[in-house]
Formats: sequence, structure tokens, C-alpha cells
Amino acid sequence: MRDKAALRKEMLARRDSIPGLVRKIKGRAIEERLFSLGEFQQSKTVFFFASFRSEVDTFNMIRRSLDEGKRVALPRVEGADLGLYLIKSLDEVAPGFMNIPEPVVLTDDRKVGIRDVDAVIVPGAAFDRSGNRLGYGGGFYDRLLAGMQRTIPIIAPAYEEQVIDAVPADLHDEKVSIIVTDRQEIRCTHEFVPLQSDNPVNGEQTPFS
Repeated sequence: MRDKAALRKEMLARRDSIPGLVRKIKGRAIEERLFSLGEFQQSKTVFFFASFRSEVDTFNMIRRSLDEGKRVALPRVEGADLGLYLIKSLDEVAPGFMNIPEPVVLTDDRKVGIRDVDAVIVPGAAFDRSGNRLGYGGGFYDRLLAGMQRTIPIIAPAYEEQVIDAVPADLHDEKVSIIVTDRQEIRCTHEFVPLQSDNPVNGEQTPFS
């Protein structure tokens, strides 16, 4: 099995190669599939990621969630961890750490914890049907999700091209429960795929994992 670094590089290149117009069409299908999920519809507070580069565009998802009356929290890099802050509109988001969009209103009344959210929408480079997720090498999401004290849906919006047969994983890696692509909804089986090796990431890297 390929190590994480090599697979990450391959999968990011695959995602980047999807033409922009095709990504937009796929993104609309992914959005509709996400909003049709019962787990998402029942969630009052949703933790989204603000999309970056060739990730599935979440900005309209965030806007639509706010319009539907949901509370939306976005991540902000704070040292080695992610802080979660509620936003009232996308006007409260600006490029932050490594130019990734982050919330800019950081008052105490806006800060929430992972235990306060009802669903988590996570990014990633690749996913498999067992729920294994290949992040970007920083471990931020794994550390954050390890603090959950109740079972909540962890949902990955992804292009169909990002779903592969097996993603290498460590025991501490947090799994996703549902993957929504432009073609299907995948309810993950949560089987563990052992990792053989994991070299440091070379080349392009973002802080989230």
C-alpha cells in the first residue's frame, strides 16, 4: 500500500485536474445530496469548513444553511488546534492562516466547542467506503474530533474522483460516517485499513487534516 504522502500528492493532483466548470456542476449535485440527508436536516448547529482551492465549494452550502436558520461554525487555526466560531454571514470570513478562509469575529459569544455541534462537514484529499479519510497532514481535524463525547454525523462532501478502494489509516485517525459525492451517498462501514508507512509531506501542504 502506498504511504499517505504519495497518495495525498496523487489525489490532490487528481482533484486539481477536474475542470472548473465540471467542479461547479458536481458541487451543485453534492450540495443537494448533503441537504437531503436526514442527519443534516435535523442538525441545528453545523460545523463546516470554508473551502479552499479545488475543494468542493462549501460557500453556498454555508449561505443556504444560514438562510434556513441553522447555526454555522467555521474553524480558525489557533496554535496547534482549531477554534470553532459561529458566523452570521460570509461577510465575517476572510483569508487567514495560509490564506485559508477563517472567521474574523472572535468574541466569546461566537466561540463554541465540538460538543456543541450536531453535524461536522469535513474536508479531505481522499476517502474510502470504510470511512477512512486522507487529510492534508496537519492532524487538526483528528485532534478536534477526538474531543467528541457523543456520536454525531461526520459528513464528507467529495467529488466522485476522491473515493478510492482503500485509504491508509492509523488507529487514532477519525473516520467519517457519510460521504456525499456528485453521484452517490455512501454510508461508511468503519473497517480499519492498516497503515504501512507514513512519510512527512513534501511539497504543497495545508494545515488541516
